[in-house]
Amino acid sequence: MSKPLVIVESPAKARTIAGFLGDDYVVESSIGHIRDLPRNAADVPAAYKGEKWAREGVDPDNDFKRLYVVPSEKKEQVAKLKRALKDASELYLATDEDREGEAIAWHLLEVLNPQVPVRRMVFHEITPAAIQAAIDEPRELDLRRVDAQETRRILDRLYGYRVSPVLWRKVASGLSAGRVQSVATRLVVDRERARMRFRSASWWDLEGTFATSVNPGDAAAPTELSAGLFALDGTRLATGKDFDEDGQPTRTDVVVLDEAQATALVDDLADAEVSVRSVERKPYRRRPAPPFMTSTLQQEASRKLRLSAAQAMSTAQRLYEGGYITYMRTDSTTLSESAVAAARATIRQRYGADYVPDAPRSYARKVKNAQEAHEAIRPAGETFRTPEEVAREVDPTAARLYELVWQRTIASQMPDAVGETVTLRLGGTGASGRDAEFATSGTVITFPGFQRAYVESTDEGDDADQTERRLPPLTEGDRLDVTSLVPSGHETSPPPRFTEASLVKRMEELGVGRPSTYAATIQTIQDRGYAWKKGNALVPFYMAFAVTTLLERHFPDLVDYAFTARMEDDLDEIAGGRAESIPWLRRFYFGEDGASGLKHMVDDRLGDIDAIDVSTIPVGVDDEGTEIVARVGKYGPYLVRGEQKANIPEDTVPDELSVERAIELLEAPSGDRDLGTDPESGLSVQAKAGRYGPYVQLGEMEDGAKEKPRTASLFKTMTLERLTLEDALQLLTLPRVVGVDPADGEEITAQNGRYGPYIKKGSDSRTIDNEELLLTITLEQALAVLAEPKRRRGQKASTALKELGDDVVSGKPMVVKDGRFGPYVTDGETNASLRKGDAVEDITPERGMELLAERRAKGPTTKKKASRKKAPAKKKAGAKKAGAKKAAKKKATGAPGPTSGDTEEP
Repeated sequence: MSKPLVIVESPAKARTIAGFLGDDYVVESSIGHIRDLPRNAADVPAAYKGEKWAREGVDPDNDFKRLYVVPSEKKEQVAKLKRALKDASELYLATDEDREGEAIAWHLLEVLNPQVPVRRMVFHEITPAAIQAAIDEPRELDLRRVDAQETRRILDRLYGYRVSPVLWRKVASGLSAGRVQSVATRLVVDRERARMRFRSASWWDLEGTFATSVNPGDAAAPTELSAGLFALDGTRLATGKDFDEDGQPTRTDVVVLDEAQATALVDDLADAEVSVRSVERKPYRRRPAPPFMTSTLQQEASRKLRLSAAQAMSTAQRLYEGGYITYMRTDSTTLSESAVAAARATIRQRYGADYVPDAPRSYARKVKNAQEAHEAIRPAGETFRTPEEVAREVDPTAARLYELVWQRTIASQMPDAVGETVTLRLGGTGASGRDAEFATSGTVITFPGFQRAYVESTDEGDDADQTERRLPPLTEGDRLDVTSLVPSGHETSPPPRFTEASLVKRMEELGVGRPSTYAATIQTIQDRGYAWKKGNALVPFYMAFAVTTLLERHFPDLVDYAFTARMEDDLDEIAGGRAESIPWLRRFYFGEDGASGLKHMVDDRLGDIDAIDVSTIPVGVDDEGTEIVARVGKYGPYLVRGEQKANIPEDTVPDELSVERAIELLEAPSGDRDLGTDPESGLSVQAKAGRYGPYVQLGEMEDGAKEKPRTASLFKTMTLERLTLEDALQLLTLPRVVGVDPADGEEITAQNGRYGPYIKKGSDSRTIDNEELLLTITLEQALAVLAEPKRRRGQKASTALKELGDDVVSGKPMVVKDGRFGPYVTDGETNASLRKGDAVEDITPERGMELLAERRAKGPTTKKKASRKKAPAKKKAGAKKAGAKKAAKKKATGAPGPTSGDTEEP
């Protein structure tokens, strides 16, 4: 009997939905997209090999005709879906209800070519009621959304395939450009440029402590308060916001105190009579934040749970597919009536009737470039499972993220937090007659409202104005005694680097990209080598400066924030049926006047690009007026001053490359020495200091030569200063042939590898104790080592290098240890290697938690199975018979026989 076939994107989602629908339906997954534009030349079908446009997969001269191919790894799954469709009575396309999901459904329709009724079912949560409602109320495929997604795909392909080769030719091979990734990279680079331009300014103020003799009438009320100096002789004191990036004051109507003046004020005001000059009372009210949408979930998960955007989205995906939360790619902050009812019922049960507002709260927010109006991210179902219940069913990271979603949803339907804020101005006259005014404020929360469930966070931590601070009950004219006056120095700070959370927020503000793509974009700029994480901050590599400079100077529209945002608006117009795809693509690619589109930008401007110019980063000038610049070269970044050059160490981040630091690097002894001549080859032997440590080199690199000179790294016990010609020649003998095993005639070598010294015979190897043995180990000693049992590296107990406190997810103590592959963080259950830029001494507890969370999100490590070569036909037949005999034998003994070849889930 034929049954309806339901196709979703992921195997996990398929399993959950199959459990709801039972045996009356067949549920399969496409495992993501089943076809796409060619990834490389090997993907291009033979019939299209001669077409110039086939490698790109888009023919701009033929109305942007697309060449879609089914990747080799998806062919088996497509065949499986076709077999399932043959026995189906109808087809339900149940992919996500966003543009990408709509496009996946369209591709399935195109490839499977169903001959049965086709229905499009959509849902925002994976619960029995939602799935049944989607079955009962299907809709048609929305071709407008498909057009918008296909336009986006073509746009991104043309952008990447036309602009990336420019970067290869003018900057370095292997680079990539992208419509959103290049703009995100520019944001990170622009922030670093601002930090490089920044010059610190200093100012001083006083922090005073004052005591009151007024009887508060309340034992809990304080009798002492602290206040900062606010004004002198009626003129406000300068604060950090009153200085520009050059460290100069931006206004003349402020007082800038230096250390001497601040110290003198302490003595001047020590005996001053201080009284309350004004008391200003204002009602305090704070509304709860709206329920989560994609971007705010990523930001809050970063701040509270130290998850990257990618980790937050992958964890949310697991929760969605498991039926715990609603769809996690949404621009909406609205809640359904059933969700509001569930939230209000939970609030009444947990916190009491006083915390249930008279009417439900609604949040209408128009997000720039908002996509289809899904519901906000919330707990799934018509009754919300508690965080405690979910924690028993999912991993710790997923449990914490669910708790965050639950708290935010519940809080959004609770009353405002209310109270009173009091601002006091205190004044007194010093011995010199100078008038000083101090200011302070405090807040008393009289009703916590939504804060019982949830406290929103900012980039600096939990909101400061949500912290209660009580002041003594003072009135105007009350006298106070000066307990202490402490001068305090301050320096302006450069603009903070972007974190993943603040970069998501900025991209959303600019309307660049889509919230659903932010995680992938931020991960891409790190994977492509444009930025790396130092703690939580995104730091650009020098290469990112070169790429951004090239695009800004020669393709300004492509990295213009407003231009990129307008492209998103245009795609929305296509999705809404208010614009057509092909005419829009023509304008983008060929230009309105035939000379301003992407094609002509690339073709006409390539010759104008000076590779050295775009790869040059100004640093400053020395005392003699000579310019110092950093450049991006084939072997990494380096400094140039006149004829002088020096490598920039890997640990020197751009904003730390001051003129002083550059001069220090340029004038440091290179350490390079000519050790003499190799008696055998007659080539010179040199000792050099390289980016990856000291090494020796035999001969010089000749122009046009294909082979590089032979090199060898120094042992850890060696230094360039003490190195002799004999030492260098011995190093250059490595890897060394120790001898031949008399038992089988196989050669044994001594080698220095990535993980230390070892000896090797064929595919067998053993670690040896130290590097010096590489030069002296005998054949007998090598045979004895090879005869020992093989031990895994890193089996010895590893002592803690640093303690970081307890992990917020597992609750277990975190430590940094030194392991086989270098230092790593562990809580006893999860190990996470330190990344580039992470120094053991600088690792913070927050960074440790982030590394562990990232490792947990990747799931357990699985070993790859060795791929089997296809056996010849004759051998296949023999193997089949042998397999049948083996299966019969196992059946007799109760052991499982061979399976029918089910596809393993990736």
